[in-house]
Amino acid sequence: MIPEGPGAGLRIPPHSEEAECGVLGSILLDPVGSIDKCLAKRLGSGAFYDRRHQALFEQMVDMSQANVPMDAITIAEWLKDHNALDKAGGYDYLVKLQDSTLVPAHVEFYCDIVLDKKLYRELIEKSSETIDAAYKCEDEASLLVSQAESSLFELGSHGAEKIPDWKASVKEAFIEIENRDPNDVMKGVTTGYMGMNSVLGGLAKTDMIVLAARPAMGKTSLALNIAENAALGVHGPAVPVAVFSLEMSREQLVNRMLFSHAKISAHKLRGRKMTSSEHAQITAAVDRLSKAEIFIDDTPGLEAVELRSRARRLKTRYGVGLIVIDYLQLMNFSKFAKDGRQRETMAISGAVKAMAKELDVPVMVLSQLSRATEGRGDNIPKLSDLRDSGAIEQDADVVMLLYRPSYYKQGDDRNTDNLAVVDIAKFRHGSTGEIKMNFIREYTRFEDRTEREDDEYSPGA
Repeated sequence: MIPEGPGAGLRIPPHSEEAECGVLGSILLDPVGSIDKCLAKRLGSGAFYDRRHQALFEQMVDMSQANVPMDAITIAEWLKDHNALDKAGGYDYLVKLQDSTLVPAHVEFYCDIVLDKKLYRELIEKSSETIDAAYKCEDEASLLVSQAESSLFELGSHGAEKIPDWKASVKEAFIEIENRDPNDVMKGVTTGYMGMNSVLGGLAKTDMIVLAARPAMGKTSLALNIAENAALGVHGPAVPVAVFSLEMSREQLVNRMLFSHAKISAHKLRGRKMTSSEHAQITAAVDRLSKAEIFIDDTPGLEAVELRSRARRLKTRYGVGLIVIDYLQLMNFSKFAKDGRQRETMAISGAVKAMAKELDVPVMVLSQLSRATEGRGDNIPKLSDLRDSGAIEQDADVVMLLYRPSYYKQGDDRNTDNLAVVDIAKFRHGSTGEIKMNFIREYTRFEDRTEREDDEYSPGA
């Protein structure tokens, strides 16, 4: 808190006694109109610097909500009954406030001044906290920078938007429903896959989408395919995409995306030159992918706070419409590390969901599954297999569990079938169910699966 009173420091925190008196005097002269304008400005008692003004405004709001007639006399009686008259400066002070206000119609202008001074004080407080932490040198400097940026961003956005009117929100929702195209199943960011788009309706803004699987199932490949499709606008409008890769380097990801898009096996190219046909395929892939807006951050072991800060900058600068994180278990949250990995994972999961809401974009985060999957006879993953914390399941709006049945077959039958199953195990906005896809291992690419292929597939084969 900012120190107050004699001896607290040479500099007095910013405030405007005249504006604070103007707000309170306006309410005394025009209670109903002025108090409504103050509340519309989202003015609270904490915005006042003078303790008397804080107490008085708080009681005035209570009186307004209790529908008690308000003037200097009734307010004084109310304060007396609530043992707050002395805190508010006494009856003489109420009269002084009323007499010192000339134009109650200017109350909104007075509110703006009071709120502006409050913002100055909060800025000083946040900056002082950052300076103190920097002197202590207990945390990494880069983490302090991210925390400071986050604090200042929250400070700058606080109160910037008025809460929408309920009636207006209902009317807008009705207009959207009335004008909706019945043939249009897409509302969110495209995944590039017809089957997934039809079930999810795309990846919705503010949603946290968890894509979970055991190692070697192809979850990174599927996430990259979706990122690529969204950036290229496959089966929907194109959006800029941010990819945070905590496991693979930028070069590895770009190479994988190039070979996958060109449909060429990188493994088969080792030790030999490309044929003219392969060169043409790679060239075409480079030409197409270079038109996509994909931003890759391959910083390892990112702190949740720092990742959120970087994502915020990407959203501000480039209008990112989808964020992919690979993967959750490689993220850190030092603030909660001492409480155990489960508590830390819970905090990371909550931070990812909060980031999706703050930036108004879908966030797809990859997650590992526990070995319990392989301990069951059918090897089919379940929600309870999510590693480290049940908070992941709780925070997620969509949970997709990826598995490939043929991966668990023995001998020559292993990986012989292209079938990949994406189990929508949780969907906050719709029905759950399985989506069957093809996974082409040769160039690590997922594709839509036709009904004919589904009919031909036999689980017992």
